[in-house]
Amino acid sequence: MSSTTNDDPLHATGDELPELELNDEDILDAMRHIPGYLDISTEDFRAIYHLAHTHALERLFRRVHATHLMLPDIQPLYPDTRLDVAAQQMVAQGRKSLPVVDENNCVTGMLTETDFLRRLQVDSFLELLLQLVTDQSRFTHRCHETQVCEAMTAPAITIAEQAGFREILHTFHRHEGRSMPVVDDQGHLKGLLLRKDFIKAHHLEALL
Repeated sequence: MSSTTNDDPLHATGDELPELELNDEDILDAMRHIPGYLDISTEDFRAIYHLAHTHALERLFRRVHATHLMLPDIQPLYPDTRLDVAAQQMVAQGRKSLPVVDENNCVTGMLTETDFLRRLQVDSFLELLLQLVTDQSRFTHRCHETQVCEAMTAPAITIAEQAGFREILHTFHRHEGRSMPVVDDQGHLKGLLLRKDFIKAHHLEALL
């Protein structure tokens, strides 16, 4: 079968849902395995396949919402948390990014590993390691004196807890991050949706 044009299965365009594209050889081979005579063109066969695929996904996933796939027990960060403390919390939770919330538990931003590197003015963790060897005190001071609100990405791209397959797909399509905060109607944090969990739950690994 022909390959997809993008390595990320979430990068479907428009209202198209990710699927494997059939070429004429695929279709003709399938038709040869159907007993009897099949009076249908390859274009008609392909059109039926695309429609059936879309309807099947809609049927299978219409009841799946972000709240079913999210990690519910995330400990968020706060704007005035120091970067060194934030790093400790991210490591303790095994996360590469964490949502930042205000005193009302409303999401105000997202702190990622990339934000750390940007704030510390390095391009990679290897460069960070090398500079720590030569001048650890400078980085220690910067992390201790910098608050999360100074380094985080804001505003955060969030997803509603009742968002379905299509909305999640399209949001991840325009969002390059590994995860998104899941929020209720008032913007309160409810959990964290990981890109890898969404891909795995919908068996999209086969398109990679």
